[in-house]
Amino acid sequence: MKIVTAKIADSAVILYAIACLFLLVCPVALAQNNPARVAEEAGRGNEGAQSAEARGRYIVEDVAVCTQCHTPRDGQGNLDRNKWLEGAPLWLQPARPTQDWPLQAPRIAGDPPGTDAEMIRLLTTGIWRDGKPLRQPMPQFRLSASDARAVVAYLKSLNPQH
Repeated sequence: MKIVTAKIADSAVILYAIACLFLLVCPVALAQNNPARVAEEAGRGNEGAQSAEARGRYIVEDVAVCTQCHTPRDGQGNLDRNKWLEGAPLWLQPARPTQDWPLQAPRIAGDPPGTDAEMIRLLTTGIWRDGKPLRQPMPQFRLSASDARAVVAYLKSLNPQH
């Protein structure tokens, strides 16, 4: 009986790992083929480097898809554009009970929950201001410093409606 229980537990861990991988890989693949974004980029021609805010928006909305957890949903399950990145109840639940699982994703729009240096450290190392990695399900990003600065610039450009 212990062998069967161990196999079931191993299967749950594998399914959880696959689900996490899916959540991290699919948005990147989808972002690369986003027709609206491709058209927007093509319309710019060879203007050179994007502004920091535009680059940050691209990373936040199309690559890291921060909106999926940090933006509340309306009654139909759609992201609420009026509360963009203002924090939301987490819809993700662990495959098995996990101690210290967050119930709410924090607001990151307008005035992110840390200084610029703390946010850049988090986005480049995965370590928060207390010296610890953030809790799951937050991905442990390893952005370049310039991409992290761009993300912070975009987040600070937003004006929360609250």
